[in-house]
Amino acid sequence: MSITTIRNMASASTIAGQKIYNAQKETLGKVEDVVLDLDNGKVAYVVLSFGGFMGMGDKLFAVPLQALTPDSKDECFHLDITKEKLENAPGFDKSNWPTTYDETFMKSVYSHYGVTP
Repeated sequence: MSITTIRNMASASTIAGQKIYNAQKETLGKVEDVVLDLDNGKVAYVVLSFGGFMGMGDKLFAVPLQALTPDSKDECFHLDITKEKLENAPGFDKSNWPTTYDETFMKSVYSHYGVTP
């Protein structure tokens, strides 16, 4: 499914599975999911899955939506980060997702990508 935007809007199901590339045109992973901040009615972060094989051993990383640049032509997103910096980003594993708001975790996520919440 292509990234279709209407006035800079896209459904979460549309962006799920879209690949994410860095400036060096290396594949960083794909959009696994979108986490919503229901109290504030905003996207908290996008979940990027990186590494592994056929879904096994993937690492999950929280990436602020503001750090991603949509590319509707190539149906992907761009993230200005090296693979090495991504590997050191705040993340979690598939069996241990953050379930409540953790201010320290969220600050570390936004700080890592140089984005203001």
